[in-house]
Order: sequence, then C-alpha cells, then structure tokens
Amino acid sequence: MQNNSKFSEFKSCKKIWAIGSIHSNLHSFENVKKYIIKNFSKDDKIVFLGNIIGVGDFAQETLSSVIDMRLKLMSKFCLKPEDIIFLRGAQEEMFLKLLQLQTSPNPNEILLWMYEHGVNKTIDSYGFDSKKLIDISSRGTIAINRTTSNLNEILDKNNGHREYFSNLFHAAFPESRLVLFVNRGVDITRPLSAQNDCFWWGYHNFSKLNKPYRTFKKIIRGYEPLISKKTINYKEKIVFSLYKGPLLDKRIVAGLFDNSGELLDLFETN
Repeated sequence: MQNNSKFSEFKSCKKIWAIGSIHSNLHSFENVKKYIIKNFSKDDKIVFLGNIIGVGDFAQETLSSVIDMRLKLMSKFCLKPEDIIFLRGAQEEMFLKLLQLQTSPNPNEILLWMYEHGVNKTIDSYGFDSKKLIDISSRGTIAINRTTSNLNEILDKNNGHREYFSNLFHAAFPESRLVLFVNRGVDITRPLSAQNDCFWWGYHNFSKLNKPYRTFKKIIRGYEPLISKKTINYKEKIVFSLYKGPLLDKRIVAGLFDNSGELLDLFETN
C-alpha cells in the first residue's frame, strides 16, 4: 500500500465494487467477502467506504479479514495495490487520534466522547482494557504517552494493520469523474482540493443534494446518520448510501457500479 494523495483515481476502470460501513461486524462481512470474491471479474476495482472498525466487538478480527480479502483478490486477479482502496471513516479518524491522545489538550474529555461513539470496542478487540485507559487519561502526558506507545506496539503486531491506517484516502473516483465515493459527505461549496474533514463528519443536508457536484453525477457513501424508511429510487438520487442503520445493526451493504455511477448489483447481508 502507498498513499501519497488524499484522493485515489481508478485507472482503466469499468466496474467498481463498493462496501459500506462494516463497524466490526465480522460475521456479516464474511458473507459480503464471499459474495464479492465469487462475483469479482478481471479489471474490477474495489473501494471500502470507511468505518471498517468501531462499534462492534470484532474490530481487530474484521480488519484482519479485510486485509486477507485484499490479498486473495490481488493474488487471484493480479490486481495492483491501487485497485483496492480504503477510505477514512469517522471510526478510523477517531482511532488514529486516540493513538496520539497524549497531544490532546483535554484527553479525558475527548476519550469519553470517543467512547460514546464506539471507539472503546476497537481498543478492547486488540486486547487492551479500554476502561483502564479512562483512568490513565487523567494522569498526565507521560502516563498517557506510555499507554499509547503500548497500543501502537500492539497494532504493529497485527500484520497489515499499521499499513492500513497509514494508507487511508479521503475519496475515490474513476477517470470519468462521474461518480464519487466517500465515507459520509463532501462540502459541495468547495472543490475536492479544498475540502475539510466533512468526508467523515458529514456536511449539512448532504442527503438532500439534488444536483450534481461539479462533474460527479453520483455520490456513493458508506455511512448515513439519518436513515430514511422510504423506498429509494436509485436513478433519481444524486447521493446513494451503502448503509442500513442503526449502528448496532448487523447488516452490511455492498454495491457494484460502472464508471458513470450506474448501479449494476446490490448485495445486503441479513
């Protein structure tokens, strides 16, 4: 993996698989994994739309399974590293901030906020006691730094995990620039080159976007905070979410798109 840019452009691309937020739901992901490997074709690309970890109990195991899927696809279809892309979601962003908690001006307050959003589950999955970290977060920089160093050492013992967190993109798109893949949103008032962190924190009323964003006629995202119960007509939507809430739901949604954003296949776990 190598990430020298915030954005990834798929080259010579006809079809793109996209996987919505997984949230550490290992069993459901294994079903998605089997389906995609079975139906994957030569020259297909794949993008994980963030939030692989967090909320569920099996963050470490799920990420290991995702990395295994990457290796299987690369081996079977002779893919290049840039053919399989990972986007940064809110869960990845928070976990990376947690690994540098000692630099925070209010570590205990920030840690408690992160725990409210499911980051503690990721810590526990790596065999570290998240409750113990709450106490340590009030002891000062030296104590926190010692703990985050231990967490980083644990991360390094898991093959491919450090590389995963070091190679997260903000968004992805094919050469056509007709379809944009993001985790949660995009600031429609700014070009991609001038974006902020709304990619994983969201943008006001983004779900209601009713006109193309620059050249992008479709925007596919992996997480949506407010899920509508209405039947979605994909062809009429600019923004399409590969996500079925709430957060604790075990369902994962994956889709196959052509390079103009047309939906070719949709798979949803139970």
